[in-house]
Amino acid sequence: MQIYPAVDIKNGKCVRLKQGRMNEETVFSSNPVEMAQKWAEYGIQLLHVVDLDGAFQKQPQNSQIIQEMISSIKIPIQVGGGIRTLSNIQMYLDMGVHRVVLGTEAIRNPKQVADYCNQFPEQIVIGIDAKNGMVAVEGWTETTSISAIDLAKQFENTGVAAINFTDILRDGMQTGPNIQATRDLAESTSIPVVASGGVSNIKDIENLLNVASYGIFGVICGRSLYEGTLELSEALALIEQFQV
Repeated sequence: MQIYPAVDIKNGKCVRLKQGRMNEETVFSSNPVEMAQKWAEYGIQLLHVVDLDGAFQKQPQNSQIIQEMISSIKIPIQVGGGIRTLSNIQMYLDMGVHRVVLGTEAIRNPKQVADYCNQFPEQIVIGIDAKNGMVAVEGWTETTSISAIDLAKQFENTGVAAINFTDILRDGMQTGPNIQATRDLAESTSIPVVASGGVSNIKDIENLLNVASYGIFGVICGRSLYEGTLELSEALALIEQFQV
């Protein structure tokens, strides 16, 4: 299992939201590029970047900042937020983004997204954001009638790189990840699952490591790293210890 620090961009700043609410933000840095450089120095395998403005405007808004990140660090970056079209995907991949995350589009047009996954194997991540087990879209403002598990199953054997699974009710709340829901999703699909939402401390990392064998390949960490309740170096050391 790997840890992916998150850099969420809003109005040119690095912020964290609570449960995806745009009016409940905490600004942690006025320079997202410097924050990306900070996390990269720890030797992480991947940086998770979210264009929050893009998610709510329904098209990329912070591509220039993301380009600066790519130029300033040597680790792979995955980007989500407002990516809806083939041209959006191509723009980011041409820019040097390692993977792009598709969320709303995956439920609005699953067949089209499956085609994207086949066209760009191992470069498309499906972002499944759920509230009480049901998928939410449009920047988490709309809950659908489709379960996270049913959506995931639609992307079997398409070349999708991974599923980022976020429990919205826990995101930014530091109440611990939804271990059971994450495990249930991982068990239901052969696609690698990345946990997201609610990580607070090293115990949460340990709890995820204990069920990682079910198909949980990573965890995205945000507020816990920024507020210091989780030390990245300690978490990376614990993961290395488990993998020995």
